Amino acid sequence: MASYEVIHIAVAPPANLDANLVRSIATVINKSPADTRLLLGGDVPKVIAQYDSMQMAKSVTQNLLDMRLTAIACRDSELRQFPQIFKAQTLKFGEKEVLFRDIAGCEKRVIENNVLLILMGKTETSVEMETTKSKTKFSLTRTLLMGGIPIWRKVDEKTTTQSIQAEYFARLYERKSPHPSVDILQHHMNYSFLGAKVAVSSFTNFGTVVRRLREVFPQAIFDNRLAKPSVLTTSPSRACECIEINCKLIYLFHTMTSSQLGNP
Repeated sequence: MASYEVIHIAVAPPANLDANLVRSIATVINKSPADTRLLLGGDVPKVIAQYDSMQMAKSVTQNLLDMRLTAIACRDSELRQFPQIFKAQTLKFGEKEVLFRDIAGCEKRVIENNVLLILMGKTETSVEMETTKSKTKFSLTRTLLMGGIPIWRKVDEKTTTQSIQAEYFARLYERKSPHPSVDILQHHMNYSFLGAKVAVSSFTNFGTVVRRLREVFPQAIFDNRLAKPSVLTTSPSRACECIEINCKLIYLFHTMTSSQLGNP
């Protein structure tokens, strides 16, 4: 018996989302126009429908392609495959290559012509933090026991606040692999390799690294749509999964476009 697997259909949001197009797409994916418009909002590719057979998914995908949309069918196992990524801690720029080194001292060399995509994004997570403050309060009971002499006591009050943890990242995707070859995290890097150009701000240093990467890999596609403001989630694990899926979809759509243009 064949194992069951969900097949996702993802679409790149069209530039002109008029009412007629929304109704046509809604009919094809069997959803209401209102829900369909929400699914097609934003700048990045999104999953808009799921099916339990590849045959049905391909049929629906073809209908969407006939509407001049950019659409793909993707197995759930492919979309949610998140392998371990090489996390750079430092690097060395060459003329047509970059040598990355991680915290354990392992090295990874990336050559200019091999890079298809430089993907820049930002993770934002809302995290609850509990703080305790000591305050003095007037104790009526103790005051009465002491014959009216004012008595004060210390009490600890716990308050819960929310803080936003934000971090930029950049990933390099090579042409022959569906997984990023290098992950560069804003707060994970040792920026001493920038020498005289190193700044106090990690945000400034990260921007300098991204600019240099674009100079070394001029043929690579640069995509920074995930660096724009996004909806926060209170779950760090869910935020991570969402970012991984968005990265995978962006890569898949760039790969498809590159293939259609006849690029290797």
